[in-house]
Amino acid sequence: MNLKNNWIFLLLSFSIVIVSCNKALFKEKWIEQEAPEYFTARFETTKGNFDIEARREWAPIGVDRLFQLIKNGYYEDIALFRVVPGYVVQFGIHNDSTVNKIWRKQRLEDEAVLQKNTTGAIAFARGGKNTRTTQIYINIGNNSPRLDTLSGPGVSGFPVVAKVTDGMDVILSFYDQYGNAPARRQDSIHTYGNAYLKRNYPKLDYLKKAYLLK
Repeated sequence: MNLKNNWIFLLLSFSIVIVSCNKALFKEKWIEQEAPEYFTARFETTKGNFDIEARREWAPIGVDRLFQLIKNGYYEDIALFRVVPGYVVQFGIHNDSTVNKIWRKQRLEDEAVLQKNTTGAIAFARGGKNTRTTQIYINIGNNSPRLDTLSGPGVSGFPVVAKVTDGMDVILSFYDQYGNAPARRQDSIHTYGNAYLKRNYPKLDYLKKAYLLK
């Protein structure tokens, strides 16, 4: 095999590796998975663990997405990039920019708010009509009725998809002195991942992994 053929072979091999990795990080069939009527999950973090419960009757579209993300290992090495005392903890931007690009296209339809955004309630963040994807927040204060009814472009309120059942003390211990500052740099987080956050906001806490409980 001559030098030119060697080079072509290496390029092809490299392309195959990239495609294989991307397929492992996202599969179309994942977004077709329906959650059970009730499930529980555990989130392991740099400060300890917390557990949640989800009921499909609360917000079936959102609960299905939460189930899909947890079941398929999305929430691994995920920064808790927005921690505002008495308000919310927000996370859900992946460390891999390719994964972010794929999932940002998988937008959910909006649905009614049936549960209140009280302390421990969990909902998807969004920036307008039908924009929920992977980012979720945990209420660390009572944000009802404000977040139940807050109006934005073409949509109103944030539907609760889950609730914390254990480990609220862990959630309240997340580093919160950066407040909203990292959240104002979401484009950089999407592009450069945790490397950007660790360089500019080194004290942030992280999700190690999340998984379903039997």
